[in-house]
Amino acid sequence: MKDYIVKDNWKIIEDRYSLDHNQISESLMSLGNGAMGQRANFEETYTGTTLQGNYVAGVYYPDETKVGWWKNGYPEYFAKVLNACNWTAIEIKVENEIVDIHTAANISQWHRELDMQAGHLKRIMTIELQSGKMLKIESTRINSMAITELGAFTYSITPINFIGTVEIKSLLDFDVINSDSNYDIKFWDEQSQSGGPDTCHVIASTKKTEFVVGVAQRHNLWVKNEKHVPDVKYFSASKQAGVSFSLDLKKGETITLEKFAIVSSSLNVDADKMATHITKEVTLAADQGWRKAYTDHKSKWSEIWKLCDITIAGDVAAQQGIRFNIFQLFQTYTGKDNRLNIGPKGFTGEKYGGSTYWDTEAYCLPFYLGTADPSVAKNLLIYRYKHLDKAIENAAKLGFTNGAALYPMVTMNGEECHNEWEITFEEIHRNGAIAYAIYDYIGYTDDKAHLAEYGFEVLLGISRFWAQRVNWSSKKEKYVMLGVTGPNEYENNVNNNWYTNYIASWCLKYTSKVYQYLQQNNKEKLSTLVSKTNFDSEELKKWKHIIDNMYLPKDEELDLYLQQDGFLDKEIIEVKNLPEVDRPLNQKWSWDRILRSCYIKQADTLQGFYFFEDDFTEAEHRKHFLYYEPLTVHESSLSPCVHGILASKLKMDDKAYEMYLRTSRLDLDDYNNDTEDGCHITSMAGTWLSIVKGFGGQRIKDGLLSLAPRIPNQWESLGFKIMYRGVLYHINIDGKHVSIKNLAEQNGEILIYGTKHVTIADEALTVDTLVSKAE
Repeated sequence: MKDYIVKDNWKIIEDRYSLDHNQISESLMSLGNGAMGQRANFEETYTGTTLQGNYVAGVYYPDETKVGWWKNGYPEYFAKVLNACNWTAIEIKVENEIVDIHTAANISQWHRELDMQAGHLKRIMTIELQSGKMLKIESTRINSMAITELGAFTYSITPINFIGTVEIKSLLDFDVINSDSNYDIKFWDEQSQSGGPDTCHVIASTKKTEFVVGVAQRHNLWVKNEKHVPDVKYFSASKQAGVSFSLDLKKGETITLEKFAIVSSSLNVDADKMATHITKEVTLAADQGWRKAYTDHKSKWSEIWKLCDITIAGDVAAQQGIRFNIFQLFQTYTGKDNRLNIGPKGFTGEKYGGSTYWDTEAYCLPFYLGTADPSVAKNLLIYRYKHLDKAIENAAKLGFTNGAALYPMVTMNGEECHNEWEITFEEIHRNGAIAYAIYDYIGYTDDKAHLAEYGFEVLLGISRFWAQRVNWSSKKEKYVMLGVTGPNEYENNVNNNWYTNYIASWCLKYTSKVYQYLQQNNKEKLSTLVSKTNFDSEELKKWKHIIDNMYLPKDEELDLYLQQDGFLDKEIIEVKNLPEVDRPLNQKWSWDRILRSCYIKQADTLQGFYFFEDDFTEAEHRKHFLYYEPLTVHESSLSPCVHGILASKLKMDDKAYEMYLRTSRLDLDDYNNDTEDGCHITSMAGTWLSIVKGFGGQRIKDGLLSLAPRIPNQWESLGFKIMYRGVLYHINIDGKHVSIKNLAEQNGEILIYGTKHVTIADEALTVDTLVSKAE
């Protein structure tokens, strides 16, 4: 665990330069706008340890799979979001001495901050070069939320103790590599480059997938706050283009470079029109100037925060954590394009390839339901609908028939591209998360038209998979599921993972209910769907038999559902008795040792209790939590939030608070020693859930938004906003009262501690808390 980030309500602040922490800060201070993003790499030359990264949404490469032992069914590639053009690059020479933080004689002032309210990255430093020359440098960078093709920064230089000449080079660099390339190949081919003293551009295409990305740059230069036109020279090299110019520096006199870049891809602009488009747009941006670009960008962030801000009084670490998580989520995905999804690292790194996992449906979709227009969450569902044919193909490759669909563990275009057998072909519970997301969306929005238009076909394909994946055990006289991996990836190739069996049975039940709903309410559309999918109502009878006879492993003596068959054969030693030097297990133990241990990577059985809480009594919740949580090492970013929500429900307040801090500050404090690879974006939605569903007690009950708030003793108050069926509510909880303000133009109804209240448009109501604070 690291603790070098300054605690602040709205900013992520690094107040000293540290080589050891630089890659962590690069991740934490990454910028994005849903269409593109980059790590917080320095603009100027840096020869220290760094992970250079610029990424364009939806642009990927099918990197050839690299495995030691090939198995039939392995995907041929692992899709990867590509490190794209470095548009932020500049080189500064003072009297032929390159400005490089890593080789500097001294850094006497250092302040780097990510301002989450305004959405900018800022750095101020005073650097002494080896020659003794001292410079003050200040930079501010944005990825515009107003114009999502636009990136821009200002870069100011002030000589402190000398007079001399500075040479500035500003370039676009497509000659980049992915740090995770399996065979160290470069993924870009240059298509064209062109330019002059005003504007230059580089256009490149990806190998194999043939995405085309064009980047153009333009500059403004200011000397003593007056616009200056230098003698600019254009230069080019393979996959690079740029400009250079020189200026005479005077002691104490500031020069400021404004750099504007337009980054566009063939997903949105025809390749043959790319050069014209990016040149036109970058010229317009530069002509309008930095101030307008920054103001428009900041205004968009203001609009976002008005809908989703969470306030925590009395705990700056907790406040900083939740805002950081919300900020990164909206930087990553804006929901405007249903071809896009949410990579586990977003625009902050390359690990996991930037592909789509089940994290989206299980964790992210509820966040966007509560904080954005319903179309944002719906686009996540449409993304999966568009990939249904590929999911059917994926299942067919494994021998499944009749339209059975297995959604991929990892994907960019619907094809499976993950090559670890125990994950790719055994961690099939992800199918259940996709079905659950449809259920979650319908329950939240009441958009039942989605079922006929998109949902039923997806549910049918998933249910057909489950119906074929189980087999009848004559010994148990039950349906069983063999050779699976549950959410706990520290168990592989097990039989009858409780969570997988349970969610499979639930999927069959829910799909049956949806069929019955359509039969009663939309027979015409159902008839079309039945014809299209060759659905036979006899399938419902088979599903019913599976539902009624699904085997769920349980120890009757302990009255405990078992994570899988044979779990109690393990030596049960709680995590608290593990030596600290053994943590994290995935970095200290052999895989063999992990697999034979009782330790749980993340919520598994408890994931089912979280999803299907109404199926179990509070006593069952408590018994299973008290058994499984002490065995959980939380080495998945997806784990603490679920445990925090369950702990809140069980009024286990210290544990709920501990889990909240762990999920909200997972990256800020580098709990798992891996933030340098990028932030854990999808788990950040779980942080929001731990606030809203955990401390806020938010549920949907009989079509109404329901709240049962209780806040930790460490907090003076908690405030959050939540959107529900056209009404935006602002909830504030302190030690004595719960205040609910209806911010919409229409009245609404809400349940508070089980009692129904009418909320009047633009008015607040206040009720007493059932507990003064958490007890």
